[in-house]
Amino acid sequence: MTENSSAEPTSKSSDPRQAPLDKAGEFAKGKFEGHDEQIDKATQMGKDYDFGGGTAAPGEPAPPAEGAEGAEERPPAP
Repeated sequence: MTENSSAEPTSKSSDPRQAPLDKAGEFAKGKFEGHDEQIDKATQMGKDYDFGGGTAAPGEPAPPAEGAEGAEERPPAP
């Protein structure tokens, strides 16, 4: 049997755990032309996320949950 003789690597990343994210990003770029910047940003966020149960990747903090302490009470919408 012969090994993959393709000159082009299957992933841009050296980390094999990121290869699926790279592949998904390339697929999305083909499907949604003109949105490369947004797709690259989302792909990078996925790469930066800590899936080990630690803290979330750096970025904008999540908004406070509804009903959290210190949140204003609002009357129900009619």
